[in-house]
Amino acid sequence: MKSILKLCLSLLLIAPVTQATEADDIQQFTLKNGMQILVLEDDSIPNANMYLFWKVGSRNEYPGITGLSHFFEHMMFNGSEKYGPKMFDRTMEAAGGANNAYTTENLTVYTDWFPADALELMFDLEADRIANLDIDPQVVESERGVVMSERSTGLENSNFRTLHEEVKGVAFRAHPYSWSVIGHDSDIANWTLEDLRQYHKTYYAPNNAVVVIVGAVQFDEVKKLAEAYFEPIPAQPEPRKIHTVEPEQKGERRTYVMKESVTSPNLLMAFHIPPTGHKDNYALQMLGDILANGNSSRLKQSLVFEQKLATNVMTYIPDSFDANLFYLYAIATPDTSAEDLEKGLVAQISEVIEQGVSDNELQKVKNSRLVSFYRQMQTINGKADTIGTYQVYFDDYKQLFELPAQLDKVSAADIQRVAKTYLKKANGTVGILNNKEDSYAQDR
Repeated sequence: MKSILKLCLSLLLIAPVTQATEADDIQQFTLKNGMQILVLEDDSIPNANMYLFWKVGSRNEYPGITGLSHFFEHMMFNGSEKYGPKMFDRTMEAAGGANNAYTTENLTVYTDWFPADALELMFDLEADRIANLDIDPQVVESERGVVMSERSTGLENSNFRTLHEEVKGVAFRAHPYSWSVIGHDSDIANWTLEDLRQYHKTYYAPNNAVVVIVGAVQFDEVKKLAEAYFEPIPAQPEPRKIHTVEPEQKGERRTYVMKESVTSPNLLMAFHIPPTGHKDNYALQMLGDILANGNSSRLKQSLVFEQKLATNVMTYIPDSFDANLFYLYAIATPDTSAEDLEKGLVAQISEVIEQGVSDNELQKVKNSRLVSFYRQMQTINGKADTIGTYQVYFDDYKQLFELPAQLDKVSAADIQRVAKTYLKKANGTVGILNNKEDSYAQDR
């Protein structure tokens, strides 16, 4: 703990002047319609932001309507009762603001950044598209084409996306995490207007949202505006629960994907792990860091610099409400086979399982995660994102302030234990992307 405290002190000494945040600084209230709103007054700069976390992602879809969550990320900017097509962006930009949005397996998040004196305008803009989104048939068809193009272009241009989609489909046999966030082609082409209207009514209900507002605002003003603009929007019945639990995997699964444009094999290994709120989450995150975060990580040192089997390696663990996957991704050097690359990855995993990790390795990744956390909490944007993320995934934003202590509690034995528990062959799926056809034909 002493080394972590020394690191925190050094960060405070070198950090730019900013308003430190404690749990008690965050105030929250719930509107009569069930919308949760968290407020952090921070006048470090004369700006503010509003993050709207909607608890809807690809996990809420089912075959026939896959991709709808992502589609609404487009539709929410295409006109409502008061602000017509394209007016959301134009009105916000005219007031000096900007916005963005993203969709995951679990959430759709809308982010607004603006001068603090434009706060009421932001409430007006958001309330209009929540309550009165215009699902116009012509706009739907236009955006449907955009999404179809986005899907095909993304798969063409990204080897990782191509392989990731295939591996997910093999690793998950029951759970809706099995399809990509953007959805299946045939579903995108066949959503009906009624599908869209019902989906928006169900999932863009105020009782399905967490709103975080951070910046040069006053709590009383935020509460007054929320009650004026958001509270009149009626609540809806709670969305259906996702009750499907992915059955335990009983043996390794493999998938082989051919893509002519690939210049060297790509390998993606995926292992089933618990959801973000599980007690093993921090140990798994740090295991990923030890394996592939930074040039001194095990996979970079062994596969990239020493054996020259890979040009790049990475680990990826998505935040999730349900049990998900721990991903290991590697791109082979031009003269390296997929088999040799896989052997190299497996050897490093086996070494952690059998011999564990050193205290120095563990301390290094703890320090790195702590640095990233404090950097994130130095800006109003980072604060809003972090507060909302903890509120939705841990059901309590206050847990973010426990992060230093939670990191410190993870031991080298914990890292070895989670590696042994989850990164085992019977729990894994291996995907290989190559430019050579995998054929049963005999070489003659």
